[in-house]
Amino acid sequence: MKIASYNVNGIRAALKKGFIEWLTATDPDVICLQEIKAQEDQLDLNVFAEAGYTYNYWFSAQKKGYSGVAILSKTEPNHVEFGTGIESMDFEGRNIRADFDNVSVMSLYLPSGTNDARLNFKLNYMAEFQDYINSLRKDFPKLVICGDYNICHEEIDIHNPKMKGVSGFLPEEREWLGKFLDSGLVDTFRYLNPELQKYSWWSYRANARANNKGWRLDYALATKPLQENLKRSVILTEAVHSDHCPILLELEF
Repeated sequence: MKIASYNVNGIRAALKKGFIEWLTATDPDVICLQEIKAQEDQLDLNVFAEAGYTYNYWFSAQKKGYSGVAILSKTEPNHVEFGTGIESMDFEGRNIRADFDNVSVMSLYLPSGTNDARLNFKLNYMAEFQDYINSLRKDFPKLVICGDYNICHEEIDIHNPKMKGVSGFLPEEREWLGKFLDSGLVDTFRYLNPELQKYSWWSYRANARANNKGWRLDYALATKPLQENLKRSVILTEAVHSDHCPILLELEF
C-alpha cells in the first residue's frame, strides 16, 4: 500500500502546475493533502476521479481560502472521520481520517506558530491532539498520521540548526514531537533512513529551494504495530507544485 502526503499550498494553484499529472505518475493508493485552501464546491471533483481517485473527501476550514485537509483514495474506505470532535481545532479544518481494512490513515495539518497568539494556539492544539490520539489508538491501533507538522524534530531535519528561536524549531515544539513519538509512534522516514538529510519545505525567499536551505516539516508517523509493515519511506523533492514537496510511505501486508 502506497500512501502519499502533500501540503499543496492551495489545491487550485497546484492543479494549474501539473498536480494531476504528477499524481497519476506517482500512483499512490491513498494521498493525504494539507492546506487545500478551498471549499469542496470550488473544485471540479471529476479531475480526481478521472485520475483514479473516485473516493475523495474534503474537510475545509470555515474561513475561505485557508487551511483545510483532504484524503483521496482509489478504494472506498470503511469509514471517514471529518475532524476530531475537538471544537478548538475543527473549525480550521486540520484533521481527516480514512479507515481501511489493514490501516487507518490520517491527514494532519498542524498549525504554525507565526506569532505569540498562534504559538499558544499551536501548543494547546498539540496537547489536545496528543490526548485525542492516545484515545483513538485504543480502537485503531494501526494508524498512520501523515501531514505537515510544522516542526523540525532534530538538527538533521533543518539546514541551519542554529535557528533555535524560530517557530518550527523551538525547544518546546521539538520536545512535544519527541514525546509524541515516544508515546508509541515511529517516524518512518528517519527509521528507514537514519542518516539521510532531506527536506520537505523551503521558503520562497532568498532562493532557498535552489540552495536546498530547507526544513523537514512533513512526516508519515506510524504506530508501533505497523513497524514490521514499513517497506519504504521517501521524500519526493522533484515535485514542485508547492513550497512543500510530497512524502511517500509504502507498507507491505
